[in-house]
Amino acid sequence: MEEMKLSQENASVDILRLNEKIKEESAFVELLYAEMSRVIVGQKSLIEGLLLGLLSNSHILLEGVPGLAKTLAITTLAQTIDASFSRIQFTPDLLPADLLGTMIYSQKNEEFVVKKGPIFAHFILADEINRAPAKVQSALLEAMQERQVTIGAESYKLQEPFLVMATQNPIEQEGTYPLPEAQIDRFMLKVIIDYPKKNEEQLIIRQNLLSEFPKAKKILTPNDILKARNVVSEVYMDEKIEKYIVDIIFASRNPKEYNLGQLSHLISYGGSPRASISMAKAAKSYAFLKRRGYVIPEDVRAVCHAVMRHRIGLSYEAEAENVSTEEIITSILNVVDVP
Repeated sequence: MEEMKLSQENASVDILRLNEKIKEESAFVELLYAEMSRVIVGQKSLIEGLLLGLLSNSHILLEGVPGLAKTLAITTLAQTIDASFSRIQFTPDLLPADLLGTMIYSQKNEEFVVKKGPIFAHFILADEINRAPAKVQSALLEAMQERQVTIGAESYKLQEPFLVMATQNPIEQEGTYPLPEAQIDRFMLKVIIDYPKKNEEQLIIRQNLLSEFPKAKKILTPNDILKARNVVSEVYMDEKIEKYIVDIIFASRNPKEYNLGQLSHLISYGGSPRASISMAKAAKSYAFLKRRGYVIPEDVRAVCHAVMRHRIGLSYEAEAENVSTEEIITSILNVVDVP
């Protein structure tokens, strides 16, 4: 009995110590938020999504109408951590070589040399990703998943941190190619961004009429982000939280087992094991952003919609009834037992 008490005390001391460590190591989060907020008005979910992706070593899919500071957000983040940035406009005539680079013949050296493409940067903005054909999507997929690029017979490692933020325009769908499920699943989060509030839009006007537009200052280095990722992996996740995540994912696959029979005809497929991994990673990163050394159920609930909204397939019945993935996720969260 005494041994049990002792081990429990040790465990609690470890978590307390870990909590202190995370508080100390995550001190830069508030500075980063403050610096980005000087340039970007509002769009808290966009900034949070970018930081979650960065800390989790994952990629983000963004959906929103043009003019909502998507490009500004990622360029500002690149400035704050002194990282390189590339913006690639995806078009129907784009070729894999335009993205990755190609072999060119050097007359001086009488040999082929590699000319690297815009993918060789820390931050990539893949603008209107669904406008490019399948061969370009598959080239991007290798870079996203393997963190490397193949040009000719050679493979080249991409620099770390490496983050792809892809955007989709929800309005204009003419001339677009639907993203393959395998690629959509590679994005850890799908963030939906909306118009700013009235007072925010007033600030945006004022800011854009200034003689000099504000620029973000350097706060961190890419190495600081790599160190922060190691600390994020130390954030404690209890077995009960793991089970909670698994229950949410399984409820999206087998709704009847969780007394959600009314959803069965609305879902064509649920989240893959990659969804479970992404939710665990995102919950740990969210706890880190909240400067906590352990994950609580609220962290899982906070990231659940962004992790799951692009991983649940809607049936024809759901589309006919105008049911969205948001409503399905909310129904699952309302039913699955919270630890």
